Amino acid sequence: MATVKGTKRQARKRHRQSLERRMRNKSVRTRVRRQMRTMRVAIAEGDADKVKELLPQTMSIIDTGWRRGVLHRNTASRYKARMAKQANSVIASKEA
Repeated sequence: MATVKGTKRQARKRHRQSLERRMRNKSVRTRVRRQMRTMRVAIAEGDADKVKELLPQTMSIIDTGWRRGVLHRNTASRYKARMAKQANSVIASKEA
């Protein structure tokens, strides 16, 4: 009889933990996506000054998503590489 109660209690705890993790992951994922969207808008506008300002912030936020386990390491690297490539093209076009 004790195992049945223990199992139920553990199941409730696991459910509680999953809800907490889901909320935490959702906020981190939202933050990453919002920052990337802001960066893409700046790149599309061709605003090199804004891109230079946003690039380090964007990289940091993507890294945060990876460190917290929301993004896979390779996914984060891919996002960062694409953002850097696009940002560098905008910055280079302004300087040229």
